[in-house]
Amino acid sequence: MKIISYNVNGIRAAMNKGFMSWATTVEPDILCIQEIKAFEKQVNLTPIEDEGYYHFWNSAERAGYSGVAIFSKKQPNQVIYGTGNPIMDGEGRVIRADFDQFSLISLYIPSATNINRLEFKLAFCHAFSNYIYELRKEIPNLIICGDYNICHQPIDIHDPIRLKNVSGFLPIEREWLSHYINYCGLVDSFRHFNQEPENYTWWSYRAGARDRNKGWRLDYHMVSDSLMPHVRRSVHLPEAKHSDHCPILLELDF
Repeated sequence: MKIISYNVNGIRAAMNKGFMSWATTVEPDILCIQEIKAFEKQVNLTPIEDEGYYHFWNSAERAGYSGVAIFSKKQPNQVIYGTGNPIMDGEGRVIRADFDQFSLISLYIPSATNINRLEFKLAFCHAFSNYIYELRKEIPNLIICGDYNICHQPIDIHDPIRLKNVSGFLPIEREWLSHYINYCGLVDSFRHFNQEPENYTWWSYRAGARDRNKGWRLDYHMVSDSLMPHVRRSVHLPEAKHSDHCPILLELDF
């Protein structure tokens, strides 16, 4: 089974850049999309449905902002929109699909452009880790993929010294991510297989950052430790360029 997570930075813009043609070539069983920046009614659904995907959308209340979606070749047993916690649910940042062998979450953690948004981001993060901790009691096998907007370790960012006081690599954010992984019994699947530097998933549009590989690793497939025996591969797909992020791929074998 192939699961791809991709912050598309606007689903309509990505589709105009050939996103669905690319997906047809890669053939993921499930696509988890973040930052869709659209309501379902604003999207041309024909290419998605023509590829045999069931599709589920959790858009932000604010138009043209945030939002997550899941496209799946297999119909989920159920889909849960949001978490039931108003701290997390106004901006369309969480959607969950339950299948027989696991449940899958498409997640988009807030960025923090100022102190107020940093406070919101941290409140969201702590509420989310508590949500996942409780959810694992009910559903042990979870895959939580998406844009976490945090680089975990110095290896995950191109200039850890200069950027140590920039949101996305703040000590308090990184501490939360470590806590979340340990508290919820999760594995950073990419780092399980790959400990090499210069593996990033987001690049600024400025100063030719992508061509120079001056990036940040913000996107993760976090996998319940109980599921790891089924994980065969976890990689980045930087050749796909429909966004300022690149997609990430998780392969499982049941």
